[in-house]
Amino acid sequence: MEPEIRVGYSRIVTVSTDNIMRCREWRDALGVSWPFLSDERRTIQRDLDIQEYTDPHHDPMVPHTVMLEPGLLIHSIYSGYWYWGRPTPEEIRQDFRAITRKIRPDWDPNVPGLRERWEAGDRGQFWPYRHR
Repeated sequence: MEPEIRVGYSRIVTVSTDNIMRCREWRDALGVSWPFLSDERRTIQRDLDIQEYTDPHHDPMVPHTVMLEPGLLIHSIYSGYWYWGRPTPEEIRQDFRAITRKIRPDWDPNVPGLRERWEAGDRGQFWPYRHR
């Protein structure tokens, strides 16, 4: 989904308890370009209380997918401890759609009054003018 996510002006980041070298190896093996961050000291694991206690030998994190809105507001959380707890590409797509709809006033260009604002030169509701 990386190409779709990039087209949608969104971003991905992976946080792992692996060391930096192992994170790079995973990223290269997957052939992706988003950042893989190493939390080898397990700071995030402790702060969020997401230790996978069933594997004390390796001390991994319970895998989570967290969908964030601007301002790092949590939109949804998926726990991937079991395969079926992981989000599907369609669930991720629907979350991105809901987040984008929420933050983009010009999501639906047919909303009454939006065309009139555009024609009057009021571009503040339209991407990318809104961020200038």
